[in-house]
Amino acid sequence: MSSNTSNLPLNLPVFEFLRNKRVILASGSPRRKDLLNQIGLYDFEVVVSEFAEDLDKSKYTVHEYVQHTATEKAIAVYKRQIEQGYEPALIIAADTIVLSENVVVEKPKNPMDHFHMLKGLRDELLPHRVFTSIACIAPLDEPVYPGYNLQNHTEETQVFFAKDVSDEFLSAYVASGEAVDAAGGYCIQGKGSLLIDRIAGDYNNVVGLPLKALVQLMEKTIFQDAGDQSSEDE
Repeated sequence: MSSNTSNLPLNLPVFEFLRNKRVILASGSPRRKDLLNQIGLYDFEVVVSEFAEDLDKSKYTVHEYVQHTATEKAIAVYKRQIEQGYEPALIIAADTIVLSENVVVEKPKNPMDHFHMLKGLRDELLPHRVFTSIACIAPLDEPVYPGYNLQNHTEETQVFFAKDVSDEFLSAYVASGEAVDAAGGYCIQGKGSLLIDRIAGDYNNVVGLPLKALVQLMEKTIFQDAGDQSSEDE
């Protein structure tokens, strides 16, 4: 099989439907872009959402927080596209958070914060958890409010940090600059793999986009009946 053929998406109705149609990734994450390429999606636009991502975490459960954030990202991009007169066939948005001892671990603020973040993940007794929520939007053919089908899915993966990683090793990783923009402060698909002992769940979820769940959600969003709309967590 040639490399050109192996890079094509699977011969499935959802990919055939999207051929030559506008697909938008509502995220500027290079990791999510690479993951879409991994399943054969190359012809898509990147439109970063203008949603502020400033929801009050104290008012939501973890699942609610990531779902609402991903949903608001998707809706913000969809509305902007409609206002500009460019209706897309599909919008994919996502939000990923890391939870350590029931505390959300954000992106590192500076090298010192980065070091203490990784040290905390190493020293906690239980594995930390990575949650990614995906929101997909597809327009409806029928004039039914709100004019689109919105579906959500949230994936959880447990990550077991290697306990034998030294402080010197953590400092060297911070100095590499690899994960300054990553929630949790490491990139499992890069040098950050050296920090991880094992995981339980979807590997791609830790990278930023659970691919198996994404394809299923795309199918559900595009092909579901307009009169049978329901979000996974509703």
